[in-house]
Amino acid sequence: MKNIFAKMAMIAATSTVVSVAIAASANNPAQAIDFKLNWLGDAGYSAIGSFSYDETTAPTIITESGSGATNFLQSLNVSFLDPSQNVLGTYNTVSGGVSQSSFFAFNFDTSSETLFGPLNIGGGTGVIGEYFFSGTVGNSLQLRQDVNQQGTSITLDQNSGSIQVSKVPEPASILALLAFGMLGVGSTLKKKQASC
Repeated sequence: MKNIFAKMAMIAATSTVVSVAIAASANNPAQAIDFKLNWLGDAGYSAIGSFSYDETTAPTIITESGSGATNFLQSLNVSFLDPSQNVLGTYNTVSGGVSQSSFFAFNFDTSSETLFGPLNIGGGTGVIGEYFFSGTVGNSLQLRQDVNQQGTSITLDQNSGSIQVSKVPEPASILALLAFGMLGVGSTLKKKQASC
């Protein structure tokens, strides 16, 4: 009798998670797609961030530059860390589809999910001491800091232009994976009970 209640509880829990996953994907059709970016300089400084765009309207190549309304990017934020992993600065370069930096440059291939060409994110509002990340993907990328009002900056770190981009899983996908995992646990319990 105890085993029957355990099985019924497992089936009910699994059904609930599957129903939530299906409802989430049906009620929230995929529009915004999110990516993470990671960069590591030769001297140990790093940049971590994320960006998003509407995958239903974005072209194969997204090119953004300058301040003001963006064409396709909805958000882009980045944090810079020193070699001890202390945060140097965090910037919302694009928020609500608006760029805050007149130096902003961003190029992304949505089919290969890679950044390419000129890149300039982070600071760029003319505040002394702010950090920015610039260069050319695949050639040379540098973490720099503004040191005066005349636009003079110093290079803190650089690398050969390598930067990693990865897609963030959608919440509905995560729920579906949890549901299938629970189904697997349920079948394992059934096998163990049957062998007892």
